[in-house]
Amino acid sequence: MLQTSALPLPPSLYADTAPAAPATQPLAGDRRASVVVVGGGFTGLSAALHLAEKGVDVVVLEAHEPGWGASGRNGGQVNPGLKHDPDQVEADFGADLGARMVALSGEAPNFVFDLIRRQQIFCAALQSGTLRTAISMRGGREVAASAEQWMRRGLPVSLLERDDVATATGTSRYRTAMLDRRGGQVNPLGFARGLAQAAMRQGAAVYGGTSVRRVRKAGGGWAVETASGVVTAEKLILATNGYTSDVWPGLRRSLVPLSSAIAATGPLPDAVVQAIMPVRSALYEIGSVTVYYRFDPDNRLLIGGRSVQRDVVSPDALHYLTRYAAQLWPVLRDVRWTHGWSGRLAYTPDHYPHIHEPAGG
Repeated sequence: MLQTSALPLPPSLYADTAPAAPATQPLAGDRRASVVVVGGGFTGLSAALHLAEKGVDVVVLEAHEPGWGASGRNGGQVNPGLKHDPDQVEADFGADLGARMVALSGEAPNFVFDLIRRQQIFCAALQSGTLRTAISMRGGREVAASAEQWMRRGLPVSLLERDDVATATGTSRYRTAMLDRRGGQVNPLGFARGLAQAAMRQGAAVYGGTSVRRVRKAGGGWAVETASGVVTAEKLILATNGYTSDVWPGLRRSLVPLSSAIAATGPLPDAVVQAIMPVRSALYEIGSVTVYYRFDPDNRLLIGGRSVQRDVVSPDALHYLTRYAAQLWPVLRDVRWTHGWSGRLAYTPDHYPHIHEPAGG
């Protein structure tokens, strides 16, 4: 039996509710491919799926199992756009590239939900919109500016003032909100597992429990060395995000890993959900220290935010989140919190996604 360095999937609500993971055995021996992907999260699995759909021979190497990292632990929000507003993106990158970045990122939720339908991925997908909320007057101005820029581009966005926000969220805490109907939510671990299954159906090889030790040039391509074999390929994709190691020199220094944590309740009565968030939009606050939350199909409230820099395995470590939920909605003061977990995501200094090409291929 192969010995691997794979870690078990951390406990979470997603681990308890997502469809079972596809079988992904460790690499056994050497093999060739056209493209080798390191990292079995959203980026690596999506790359593998879309390459395989075009007939490309692709191999994915994942140290643990598909979706083990941030892809399987995040807030499950499918948000349109980038961190910066459309006008800022176009100012930073120019009218042509900037406009294409705005269009690509704004259309991202539709792309995700279409992909889910096309590949029949069971991940509790719901395109119910995203609420971006402001607590302060300054935040209100930022949200209003964002809404104006998207509406100017003819997109399904509206600005909600205090009374309408209170109706949509069940709390009077927020001054203003932008409702973007393109957004929504998924069970992210279910989505990652579904991407892996879809890629494998198209012919991609996905190996779990296969940690990469070294990457080196080999002829006109690349050799990716693991404890149980070597994959040689013409092209190499490194898709490791917040769990990036030193396999490629300097890559880890291009980002900052941050921890985020989520607490989840048990199923709540329909009347409570209707009072708190009748439209079931996914919500995130803006500000220096903020939270995000949503309801899943089983009426569980999931609320997340910044975390301590260690693994969280129960809601007992997340009282700052559960207390905040009770502050927003006193009806939750005595609710039972059943799950708490955390994970690592990648932060870049300029808040933009980074795509590097550190060498040819």
